[in-house]
Amino acid sequence: MKESQDNLNFQNIKNIFPKLNGMNKWFLMSIIFFQVYGLSAQNTLLLRYPAMNKNGTMITFSFQGDIWTVTSTGGKATRLTIHEAYESNPMFSPDGNSIAFSGGRFGNNDIFVMPAEGGQAKRLTFHSGADNISSWTQQDKIIFSTNREFRQIERPSEVYAIHPKGGTEYRILDAVGHDPVLSPDGRFLAFVRGDINPVARQDYQGSSDRDLWIYDTKLKTYHKLPGFGTNDIYPQWGGNQVLYFLSSIDGAYNIYRLKIDENGKSNDKPEKLTGFKDESIRSYSVSADGSSIVFEKDVHLYTMKTNRGSAEQLNVLISADDRLDPTEKKTFITDATDYEVSPNGKLLAYTVRGEIFIKETDKDKPRSINASNHPFRDIEPTWLNDTTLLFCSDRMNGNFDVFMLSSADTSLINIFKTLKHKISQISKTDTDETSLSISPDGKKIALVRGRGTFIVADINKDGKMTNEVILSNSWDAPEDISWSPDSKWLSYSLNDLYFNQEVFIQSADNKNGPVNISMHPRRDHSPFWSADGSKLGFISERGTGRSEDVWFVWLKKEDWEKDVQDWQDKDIGDAESSKSKSETDKKIVPEIKIDMENIHERIFRVTSFPGDESEFVISSDGETFYYTTNSSVSKGRDLYSIKWDGKSLKEITKDGSNPDNLKIDKDGKFLYYTKQGSISRVDLKSGSPESLPFAAKMKIDYVNERLQVFEEAWRTIRDGFYDPMFHGKNWLKLHDKYKERCINASTENDFRDMFNLMLGELNSSHMGLRGSDRADTQKESTGMIGAELMPVSGGIKVTHIVPETPADKKNSKLSEGDVITAVNGEPVTGNINFYSLLNGLVNEKVLLTVNKGENVTKEIPIRLAASISNNLYDEWVENRKKLVEKYSGGRLGYIHIKGMDFPSFDVVEREFTAAGYGKEGLVIDVRYNGGGSTTDFLMTMLNYKQHAYTIPRGASENLEKDKLKFKNYYPTGERLVYSAWLKPSIALCNEGSYSNAEIFSHAYKTLGIGKLVGLPTNGSVISTGGKSLMDGSFVRLPLRGWFTKATDQNQELGPAVPDILVENQPDWISKGTDEQLKVAVETLLKDISKK
Repeated sequence: MKESQDNLNFQNIKNIFPKLNGMNKWFLMSIIFFQVYGLSAQNTLLLRYPAMNKNGTMITFSFQGDIWTVTSTGGKATRLTIHEAYESNPMFSPDGNSIAFSGGRFGNNDIFVMPAEGGQAKRLTFHSGADNISSWTQQDKIIFSTNREFRQIERPSEVYAIHPKGGTEYRILDAVGHDPVLSPDGRFLAFVRGDINPVARQDYQGSSDRDLWIYDTKLKTYHKLPGFGTNDIYPQWGGNQVLYFLSSIDGAYNIYRLKIDENGKSNDKPEKLTGFKDESIRSYSVSADGSSIVFEKDVHLYTMKTNRGSAEQLNVLISADDRLDPTEKKTFITDATDYEVSPNGKLLAYTVRGEIFIKETDKDKPRSINASNHPFRDIEPTWLNDTTLLFCSDRMNGNFDVFMLSSADTSLINIFKTLKHKISQISKTDTDETSLSISPDGKKIALVRGRGTFIVADINKDGKMTNEVILSNSWDAPEDISWSPDSKWLSYSLNDLYFNQEVFIQSADNKNGPVNISMHPRRDHSPFWSADGSKLGFISERGTGRSEDVWFVWLKKEDWEKDVQDWQDKDIGDAESSKSKSETDKKIVPEIKIDMENIHERIFRVTSFPGDESEFVISSDGETFYYTTNSSVSKGRDLYSIKWDGKSLKEITKDGSNPDNLKIDKDGKFLYYTKQGSISRVDLKSGSPESLPFAAKMKIDYVNERLQVFEEAWRTIRDGFYDPMFHGKNWLKLHDKYKERCINASTENDFRDMFNLMLGELNSSHMGLRGSDRADTQKESTGMIGAELMPVSGGIKVTHIVPETPADKKNSKLSEGDVITAVNGEPVTGNINFYSLLNGLVNEKVLLTVNKGENVTKEIPIRLAASISNNLYDEWVENRKKLVEKYSGGRLGYIHIKGMDFPSFDVVEREFTAAGYGKEGLVIDVRYNGGGSTTDFLMTMLNYKQHAYTIPRGASENLEKDKLKFKNYYPTGERLVYSAWLKPSIALCNEGSYSNAEIFSHAYKTLGIGKLVGLPTNGSVISTGGKSLMDGSFVRLPLRGWFTKATDQNQELGPAVPDILVENQPDWISKGTDEQLKVAVETLLKDISKK
């Protein structure tokens, strides 16, 4: 009866909105369905990471971030852990008596173990690197993935083991990989190889797809197992000769198995056990006896027998309260984002966590009122007048519309003091309306509708919009919209298809089309009108070094033509005349006169300092520019003022306080700004800054907030994803498929997992929803010695020293073979985890007792480091340099480009000289380069075409006789922006070359600079942006596709393929070999010898 009643209610809900269009009806029904049914339905529990015991009679899983158990026939589940931290991936011990899991109780994942019936969880690992449990197939070894002192540059994790009774963990594989699992007899370790490639991309078929490998612990050999062209993941043993795994070859992850022979090899084709087409299996587990499987799919758990029985849904009953409160009352004193001062300067509207608050502009009155008060997102407070506030909200139609807030009490129209508020929707469209801007006279509104429709309309005091005019309709939205003081002109910045951002002026009635006033191939943006009508300021990158400086354009030609003495005389005259002006005269806004002809030539540079200037405004008299830039004495940015002619520089804030979002009030008395989420202002007459504290009280409805975040994140992809065909996927259908499981996820972590699985179905790179959890756990940091360690009898043995780390320094030097027996006098016994003695000691000195052998014991003081990741990278690079020196006999140099960012570029520019000094050629390596934006800078250096050569006096006694000796010499260091490399080169790439490193690889090859060696790049090239969401999370958005000009191929779907294909073995780094590098050296030397 209940089901039919639910259907009747849902039908009634649909009948309420018969006249709404499809998207709006869908949105309203979505809200009501969620509010009616919420999270209460037992059949919508999202249970995660199931695992079976040895004979398949019990199942453990994660729910609400805790560990539970239930019988394999279903029924009421038992909760084993209760902790704020997220705990997942539970696994039974081989004998079924214990359960191990990963948990973030101390700020990162550690391994814990507890009795299967429940009890105290024992912490096994204490390192501040993330320890993620992978398998437990042998009673004395729990296998997990982590990153310590072995992984230098590859991205997969190191493979470690620890005894379930405690002690110190140790590395068991001389390679890196995912999902390691030992066969029950310990002979074979199955693991997965693959670089950057989230497994959510189930259609990915590139060089970094996940493949199954076997390591033979007896013969110390590696070999690849037969699999498929997409991702093959999560291997699990069903005995010693059967290996199960998931593959997405048929469009969704299904379970397969392989028969493994006594040598750990398989010549068989994988056998498919499940045949789901539209729903992937997310995780699964095989019982130790190989008889049963449990897996997670859609919003349920399923069980099946391995003898090809059909899967059955597991009905799990959970009677438990929410782990965290569904609502919470909080008072915010920071976290303000957008804000605006009322025209009369008495009120301040600001946004915190999707709510609009209003306070008085009085430093002694922090009280604020929540003016919008809705669980959905309210943004962009914009004053229509002193008693009426506009804002944008997605509370009604599934997109951002314009709403109006005013007093509902006709006897008290002050919206801060009234106890009655009225919110009215004043626009209703099928797409977002944002970037609100009210003209200074309060009679017009400018906004952006949809992707880039720029609109101006008349607006009356009641919020009614009429006489709508479309100023432009572009693929790109205008930014930094600014009204002229007389309300007749608008300025804004806009990108063209070359992604050059220019500043435009356009009449509000559109009688005069847009005029480009910046006209420069570098980025120009953030226009601001001076209130006196003389100048339009903007930020530009046109200066040397592309740093951002403050510029302005003279609006009238006569001002441009004045010389210094004219302005000095004007200043004297203005000072006298201003004394005689009445207050009424001062409030009259003169009509702005603009001489458009060649206006872009009338520019003037205000600042020319190192670093970027930004966030500027202009004083009311047009004389003073206020801006932020790097602090002169501290790390961070500060607020400065300067006269328009570049004189009278003053520092207003100090100590790197990072002011942002500068605004000047209508009367020009105060300059407002935010500072790390707080709001402050400066009295422009006295120059004194003051804080404007606020107390924003709100009730956070986490349930409805999650719904809003899901919808806005989904819309962000809908409206901005670079491919309007969504890689052939139905984005609306994916919305409906994933919404229930996202909303019903029991933790923020599971919510993000489900959303990211939805994104993965688009098979695109540079995507993801990231954020933080509400849980407040302890935070521990492990001090790093810089040595790889192995537990031995009597202590911890040093097996490798990472160069330039604490263990390698003169006064604290350790040696391979040393055994550490105590830390600060505390013995390192077999049941103590060594890293537990180093927690909380970052940058502190500790005293190590070290057995040096031959009955020699020393006490060595050592200062522990916070991280050694840069040292590990440097060690890898240094070893590549040595190999190139060895392979080439000293004839070639080597450069590894760590990232396509400017810190890396600075290193590379130096290394072109240092590494190439006296060499015949250069090996350029972009393997494992994660991208950035500097390919074109590198191409400037590598693709330079020499047009002349020079011979200085003293280099030759006979120019004509000797000139050919100097044919390859050009004053590159003197004449070029970036010094060019004029000798031969060769480049290396692989599956870890990502994004801009792939653009580099494509360009290097197609422009004919040299040969490319290695493996195809990742196939993940796209320009990316994103959007910050109400709860502080961020959704990443691929927004611009890249195509190789020579082939017209989409680089997102097609990698750069080397001229010479070479693959390194899994243990190449530990063996000190590099076959890819060796072939590159041999190839370049051959090419040089041919010239």
